Amino acid sequence: MENLKVIPTGQALGAEIFGLDLTRPLSRPSINGLRQALLDYSLIFFRNQSLSEQNQVNFTRYFGKPVEHVRKQLDRPIKEIFLISNIKKEGKAIGALSNDEIGFHSDLSYLPQPGTISTLYAVQLPKNKGATQWCNGYSSYEALDNSPKERIQRLKAVHRHSLEEQNPDKPAAHPLACTHPETGRKTLYLGPHLTRYIVGVDKNESKQILDKLFNHISQPQFVWTHHWQLGDFVIWDNRCTMHRREGFSSLETRLLKRTQVFNNQTPY
Repeated sequence: MENLKVIPTGQALGAEIFGLDLTRPLSRPSINGLRQALLDYSLIFFRNQSLSEQNQVNFTRYFGKPVEHVRKQLDRPIKEIFLISNIKKEGKAIGALSNDEIGFHSDLSYLPQPGTISTLYAVQLPKNKGATQWCNGYSSYEALDNSPKERIQRLKAVHRHSLEEQNPDKPAAHPLACTHPETGRKTLYLGPHLTRYIVGVDKNESKQILDKLFNHISQPQFVWTHHWQLGDFVIWDNRCTMHRREGFSSLETRLLKRTQVFNNQTPY
């Protein structure tokens, strides 16, 4: 094995990885070690990387098959790479999500079979803003009192994108409390950016339940903040985390490169 070292953040989630050269193929023991670290800590990250787009795609394959994002972008040589950016060329955005704040969400949860593993590689960053926060779905679920915990076991919520063309014809409804298919642990699965309403529940009661849960998952003890540095490479598990982004000035530029893994499972 390469000199793989896993150093937990000691906070709500996450671990920093040392000792690997991501521009070269990794050994099977190192790959297994990374996969286990991701299951243990829900998010892993590397600092000071110098990755090509093909390096990023190759690394993503250790966790599943990287696919082209469902949201179309300008033509690019490696289609599995999706640009997160507010940069414009000739008046056209080269990427998605611009510079506004984005609330907690799980990637592509508005689809029947949402994203599982995502990666982000930092290429260009604003000076002091644009941090990303992740919340721990496991610990936030476990911290619920018995009454709300029992109540949500039977409930599903509809997830919808604000851009209607992104949504499937049939709205995707996922359990508020899901079981992670690999760890077997229960996790909350909702966020204010994409979760709209609870199926079969009165509108006012639905809003009340969701608002309480939104406030619950965003408590400091469940949240870890990543302050980006150039060359950072972050991998996370959407099945047991939600993430949000701080806004930043439109006068500054930001460019991150993303890959996405799906599987053939629906949350249960």
